[in-house]
Amino acid sequence: MSENTVSNGGVFPRVRPRRNRRTATIRAMVRETHLRVDDLILPLFAVTGADGEQDIASLPGARRERPQALAERAKAAYAAGIPAVLLFGIPDSKDARASSAYATDGVVQNAIRAIKDAVPDMAVVTDVCLCAYTDHGHCGVLHDGAIDNDASIELIAATAASHAAAGADIVAPSDMMDGRVGAIRSALDAQGAVDTAIMSYAVKYASAFYGPFRDAAGSAPGMGDRKHYQMDPANRREALVEIAQDIAEGADMVMVKPAVTYMDVIADVRANCNLPVVAYHVSGEYSMLKAAAERGWLDERDAMLETLVSLRRAGTDLIITYAAEDVARWLNT
Repeated sequence: MSENTVSNGGVFPRVRPRRNRRTATIRAMVRETHLRVDDLILPLFAVTGADGEQDIASLPGARRERPQALAERAKAAYAAGIPAVLLFGIPDSKDARASSAYATDGVVQNAIRAIKDAVPDMAVVTDVCLCAYTDHGHCGVLHDGAIDNDASIELIAATAASHAAAGADIVAPSDMMDGRVGAIRSALDAQGAVDTAIMSYAVKYASAFYGPFRDAAGSAPGMGDRKHYQMDPANRREALVEIAQDIAEGADMVMVKPAVTYMDVIADVRANCNLPVVAYHVSGEYSMLKAAAERGWLDERDAMLETLVSLRRAGTDLIITYAAEDVARWLNT
């Protein structure tokens, strides 16, 4: 083809973007976004007794495990290059004030100790919420059938403080109560845990993609829903209000949850925030890929890696994903 016959200003054939895609080596050289093992955080579910240990059918690869088993799994994950785990607890008993959440010998507190004993250099992040510990399944305490925000943040802060006392490196409040980051920072500082970081679930939507997680954690609300305290999926600008408030209150990292269906929000948060941005590749997003792969509709490795790279491209620094162990194996080979 002659340059004179081209209608785009005469650049072709001098400019051929395909030259940079010609070989795998050249594609790697010019790649803009990279996914690394140390971008990943592995969620784990802690239980106390052997009777509670079980695989989670709706969340392939996830398992409820006792602290010692979690410690061994964390040790293997760290050896594979995964720098951090995120702990959730399934208690033996629940009550209206979530007393198991902030007990000194609670299930998460014991799991923290076991993991830090087994692999001291691994970063232990703990989910801080009351939903798995209340007998009604909501993320705060109820008063006359409604969430009492201010009473809830006192217990949420006590939970975070108990996790820090057990050795957690980072506490991650996921409840979406107003003011909880400031309450947690004050509680941590008051007990001398000034170096314990807060990874705030700053932007958490009332999503339809949490179902498998609620199976795993036993945290589905017993009545009603969480739409009156988690964000409306239709809202985008509100995310910037939430992150600004949490940063002002002392957050060290901010999170967007879910991830795949909220990449526009991730990009907005990245553009307006200089703190580390975390995305939670949630249970429903993960399980959909697993289910499609099991049916032969997708290549699991390629689809999972493409999904996680897209989250990095959107602006995340860290990704919480149930696929962390598989991704580490894929990236390390």
